[in-house]
Amino acid sequence: MSESTSLAWFRRDLRLHDNAALAAACDADRVVPVYCVDPREYGDRPFGGPDSFVFEKTGAHRARFRLEALSDLRASLRDRGSDLLVREGTPESVLPEVAATVDADVVTVHTRPTPEESSVESAVETELRDDGVELRRFWGHTLTHVDDLPMALSALPDTYTTFRKAVESAAEDADADAETGPGSARGGDPAGGDPLSEPTVPPLPRDAPDAGDLPAVSDLAGNSDAEFDPAPDDRGVLPFDGGETAALDRVESYVWAGDHLREYKETRNGLLGADYSSKFSPWLNEGCLSPRYVKAEVDRYEDRRVANDSTYWLVFELRWRDFFQFQFAKHGSDFFRREGIRERTDIDWRRDDARFERWAAGETGIPFVDANMRELNATGYMSNRGRQNAASFLANDLRLDWRRGAAYFETRLVDYDPASNYGNWAYIAGVGNDSRDRSFDVRWQAKRYDENAEYVTTWLPELDALPAEYAREPWKLSEDEQASYGVELGVDYPEPMVDLDER
Repeated sequence: MSESTSLAWFRRDLRLHDNAALAAACDADRVVPVYCVDPREYGDRPFGGPDSFVFEKTGAHRARFRLEALSDLRASLRDRGSDLLVREGTPESVLPEVAATVDADVVTVHTRPTPEESSVESAVETELRDDGVELRRFWGHTLTHVDDLPMALSALPDTYTTFRKAVESAAEDADADAETGPGSARGGDPAGGDPLSEPTVPPLPRDAPDAGDLPAVSDLAGNSDAEFDPAPDDRGVLPFDGGETAALDRVESYVWAGDHLREYKETRNGLLGADYSSKFSPWLNEGCLSPRYVKAEVDRYEDRRVANDSTYWLVFELRWRDFFQFQFAKHGSDFFRREGIRERTDIDWRRDDARFERWAAGETGIPFVDANMRELNATGYMSNRGRQNAASFLANDLRLDWRRGAAYFETRLVDYDPASNYGNWAYIAGVGNDSRDRSFDVRWQAKRYDENAEYVTTWLPELDALPAEYAREPWKLSEDEQASYGVELGVDYPEPMVDLDER
């Protein structure tokens, strides 16, 4: 009997642990791991629809993180006698070619619900089918498996609270069933709740093509990051090293060594420092870390140390992430329309390139917004509190097309995920998953979360000489006070773009 051969197609699942697609590939006698550097994910791309615009798909921060993750995955596979083939080209052209070279029978992959990613899967499937090669899809990027949802995708609630309560109830029922004895729960099956163990990866076949080289960040990042400095900014919350090794180290340091999970709910709205929140998102979104692994560590922490509101809240946030993944599986490309899934045609979205560029550069004259945007530009990261305020200011105070803001985040964020990013932006802009007004009072938010202006002055050093109240609201300075403090509005720091007193 001839040996079976599989290709393990890696995408945003750059890990060995809890990897259903890799585990299935390793059922074959011969396994060839492959990653495609798809040129469509880089460079300038048009965003269609009303008032179309051009934006850069992947900026330098995420390109650097992704390349580090690929390097880490390759090193892990080589340690096990395998390797990672890296090819620049579209998956629908690369994978059939590699499959033909090694006479593959099957290609395994983790499926994704967003339109661009699912269309690539379909194109690959079509090309492989012509050569008699099967594409096998697996779902492996959410805490709750799509097959374990307590409702059909078409009946998925469009509000998070309803979704969460249904999923939590189903999870409690599954846990109760699991306690009744063997065979009553799916356990380690890919559709169950437990993370899969790392599979035994067979050695790379001798007839496999050359592994190829990883591109450089400069090969992938566009002109907007021409001055990108790979050295981490000392003001950043974390350097965010890419890869599964760094991901597991972060879980260990945050949950266990630092014992920060104990107070997560109380500290999660912080702005400075490494440990006010878990910071797991870059590794989750690039697939270096499995959400089921995180949940298993939370369960272990609750068993060994403490179960409290904070341990619950970290899982609560993972379910928010799930919610948007399933929302995109339900609504698809409707999420990318300016009017959103709520068909909002009553909002007068404006096109003002100058105002948009001031927002993007952190030059709005509103320090809390500007500090967050400058942190994003310098590090690729911004706190959840900062994202909400920066998004609300663009969409609700400036009334600029929210999709341009979401696209700018897509370029800059090291932890970008299409469903979470565009889902949250639509939510804030009032065209997404909530009918309530999600406009943020940026001035109140700054006072509540940065009372001493420590965050603002960290990222806006030109305001460092000001007392906290004036650092948060420099437009209150009289001319004499501006001269006294050495901060002249319109020269040292911009005049505000909007009058927040009119809110």
